[in-house]
Amino acid sequence: MSIWDRKKPSFGFISTRFAGLDGVSLETKKWAELLSSKGCPVYFMAGQLDTDPAISHLAPKAFFKHEEIVEVQRAIFVEKKRTPEISRKVQQLKEELKDEISKFYSKFEFEILVVENALAIPVNIPLGLAITEFIIETELPTIAHHHDFFWERERFYSPISSDYLRAAFPPVHPKIQHVVINSIAGQQFGSFTGASWTLIPNVVDFKVLPPQPDDYNRDFKKDIGLDPDSLLVLQPTRVVSRKGIETAVEIVKRLDHPKASLVISHKSGDEGQDYLMRIEEFVELMNVDLKIISDRIGLKRGFDENGKKIYTLWDVYQHADLITYPSAYEGYGNAFVEAIYFRKPIAINRYSIFVADIEPKGFDVISFNTYITQNKVNKINDLLKNPERIVQMTEKNYMLGWRYLSYEMLEEKIEQLLINYYGS
Repeated sequence: MSIWDRKKPSFGFISTRFAGLDGVSLETKKWAELLSSKGCPVYFMAGQLDTDPAISHLAPKAFFKHEEIVEVQRAIFVEKKRTPEISRKVQQLKEELKDEISKFYSKFEFEILVVENALAIPVNIPLGLAITEFIIETELPTIAHHHDFFWERERFYSPISSDYLRAAFPPVHPKIQHVVINSIAGQQFGSFTGASWTLIPNVVDFKVLPPQPDDYNRDFKKDIGLDPDSLLVLQPTRVVSRKGIETAVEIVKRLDHPKASLVISHKSGDEGQDYLMRIEEFVELMNVDLKIISDRIGLKRGFDENGKKIYTLWDVYQHADLITYPSAYEGYGNAFVEAIYFRKPIAINRYSIFVADIEPKGFDVISFNTYITQNKVNKINDLLKNPERIVQMTEKNYMLGWRYLSYEMLEEKIEQLLINYYGS
């Protein structure tokens, strides 16, 4: 008898936001979907939410873009000047947020807390401190799901933040089980804290076949300004410098196709507009057709205020001919998992996590080291002219994804975490 037959614990998820297409929100929804399918109630608290209000608790100051949070974060990580007023403000916000967590807990009385990245990357220091104190004071069993740590982001190095970072990013406590999404992060976490960790990479429900083009999205290419015979090269990421989008532009430029276009699905996000301007200037210099369609992508299909169709990311993947993934760094690679799920060929940079955790599993991709060479361009061109080879490659990747990156794998991993709490 599995633990799922004996226990149906309820789970309370906390983060800065559960909304939109960011990796933390997407992976949280997958965990929640799996847990719900096992009969476990799930609840959500964040500063920005698109979850069902009936199972949610909105705490605006948990959002990392709340004006009061931005004020203290700027003082600590940008100005690097911590006055007594800033320290008092951090403590005040911590107490306010701890009260919100207590309200969330009292409202839903969940049995296990799941903290999504809020105890790993300090985009909201008061929230991390509040969660940590709440766990210590209640001794509530907690799964801390870490997607990226502060030591992986240069902007979080600040000599005046060390006490906060050591206290809560991440905290170590007997009631906290730590989950990382790649083995390198796990090793670094272990060295930093001395605590044990569980590896759970990003997942997709491979047993559900990916959707096929339908009447709604059949004219997607035309709708974004492409011809039916255009070659759609998809960069399914945000426009930030670590994504290496210059290399994607170069690949499109060097393809043997008169109508190759680069389509970017996400906006620049919270890291500024300078890199977006850089890419727009670069595509003009390279004379490459670029479509940034973030304003046409949403969580659900529908229409915007001008009557234009809103598509999901799933709609976009269906029409892609090639996925480019030239990132210098990724926590794991959500776009990689999605690309193999949709059986699309991938040109990918061998970033460190890919080399450590993905490449050894035998995925069939066109990989390169930092920059693209003519030899790699020739391989991409040859592949795009060989539909049978694409089918062979992508079917192999799909089956490997099912083995290593599926809901079945996620279920086994969470089951082990529950056994650690409840016993076998």
